[in-house]
Amino acid sequence: MKKSVRLKPLVIEPGAGRTYSMGRMSAVFKADLEETNSTLSVSEWWLEPNTEGPHFHKHAEAHLFYVIEGLLSVYLKGKGWFDSEQGSYLYIPGETEHGFQNSSESKVGFISINTPGGFEQRIPNIVDYFEENPLGDAKAST
Repeated sequence: MKKSVRLKPLVIEPGAGRTYSMGRMSAVFKADLEETNSTLSVSEWWLEPNTEGPHFHKHAEAHLFYVIEGLLSVYLKGKGWFDSEQGSYLYIPGETEHGFQNSSESKVGFISINTPGGFEQRIPNIVDYFEENPLGDAKAST
């Protein structure tokens, strides 16, 4: 039986969090691990104009994306590429192949809520990967 943990309320001010730069893409982690007892991970992602994102990938965690600025191009296996405008919510079940990029001429930002938590533990390796393999221009999303 999992031990019950009493969590404390958490308020993160604008601009606060743990920032990870990946060249033309960055992430700011707002809550994960001990802050949520690894029940979820909350991060804010930003891509510069005309920037490819991570290549198609999948992982055990589910995502909930909420687009906070710009037009995010998203790939979901079985659906292909589509654009999600500011205010869009996207649910991506765990083990679903997906990807994203910014095909527009403006910056794009989205909130990613992953469940379960713990995603931030992999970010240092992801940062290292993008240092060795810099993001390029967005591909045609057709």
